[in-house]
Amino acid sequence: PPTVPPPPGPPARGSLSLHRAFLRSPLGLLRLGQLALGAAFWVTVASHKYEGAAHFALFAAVLIWLLTLALFGLSLLGRWELVPWLGSRWLLTNLVHDLALGVGLYAAATGIMGHKAKQRSFCNLPGYSQHCLYSAYLSACICGGITACLYLFSGLYCLLRRCQDQRDII
Repeated sequence: PPTVPPPPGPPARGSLSLHRAFLRSPLGLLRLGQLALGAAFWVTVASHKYEGAAHFALFAAVLIWLLTLALFGLSLLGRWELVPWLGSRWLLTNLVHDLALGVGLYAAATGIMGHKAKQRSFCNLPGYSQHCLYSAYLSACICGGITACLYLFSGLYCLLRRCQDQRDII
């Protein structure tokens, strides 16, 4: 009996390698800073006792951190075309992520932690013997504010590239 050849497999993809141009670009460096300071924010909040609105601040920080990690990983590997619908609009995806989600949620989280630090400002007095969360909340507030600024800078960088009719993030 005649043998039928097997159907062709999916096209072979190149080996995974780092997209070094992205890592050296302004957006790549900003992403590294966002990941580092974002992690500092949520680790600071999560490692101390928190209640009330700090739950939202922690949720927002972890959500944005995970989304940023995914964007960074896909951009670093040059595999954003694997993301359905968003891969063909990668610059716009980064722009919306940075300005709408990054700046918006980190600004809200920073405001929450600043308000909580202000509520606890009495316990930074010398001689106060109880456990004080003021320094933890203030540290998270500072990290969140700087992280929001980094998201603003990366969003403006993507907006500038978009206005120059460029389609790539580098």
